[in-house]
Amino acid sequence: MAQHQPKKFEIKPEGLSDAQISNHRDILYVGYVNKLNEIEERQKKTELSTANQAFSDWRSVKIDETFAYNAVVLHEYYFENLTGKGGKPTGKLADLVAREWGSFEKWAEEFKACGLACRGWVVLALSIYDGKLHNYCLDAHNEKTPINVVPVLVMDVYEHAYFMDYGAKRAPYIDAFMKNINWAVCSRRLERVDLDQVQKEAAS
Repeated sequence: MAQHQPKKFEIKPEGLSDAQISNHRDILYVGYVNKLNEIEERQKKTELSTANQAFSDWRSVKIDETFAYNAVVLHEYYFENLTGKGGKPTGKLADLVAREWGSFEKWAEEFKACGLACRGWVVLALSIYDGKLHNYCLDAHNEKTPINVVPVLVMDVYEHAYFMDYGAKRAPYIDAFMKNINWAVCSRRLERVDLDQVQKEAAS
């Protein structure tokens, strides 16, 4: 049996058709899971003695690993947080958003602008480095990827996420995404870390 298995996401988000979701989830995402398994198997057979930064089989398989791994994880975060009814966050997450942006509306304005500006993903994440929330832009699964952060909310802005429903018009897709955010899921992700300890260490 393959090491990694696709997760099941039964979702019907408002503003995104079943065809759009099924193509994204059942073909693209599942394909990335299969490729990650293939890459990990290939690593076991790849010669290490010829490793070279200009070109080598080992370099290729390790770079491809970061692409496939991030693709799998980001898509799982995306589908999981696309299961709500929008609205606003509550609790600690709401407090952090208000602290960094002043209001939910200001955060949403910046998050949407990131969605229009970047080419792959927008990730609202808690930085372990400074204890703050940031909206990060990723141009690809493994490009511009921040280190030592906890993803809280993930939005796919590759054209494959919306082209069947919106063509090249990304803005209405982003609006549809915002209406389906599951903030309870996002809050649970934040709860995985000791926020008080993170902020204490960041301030020291």
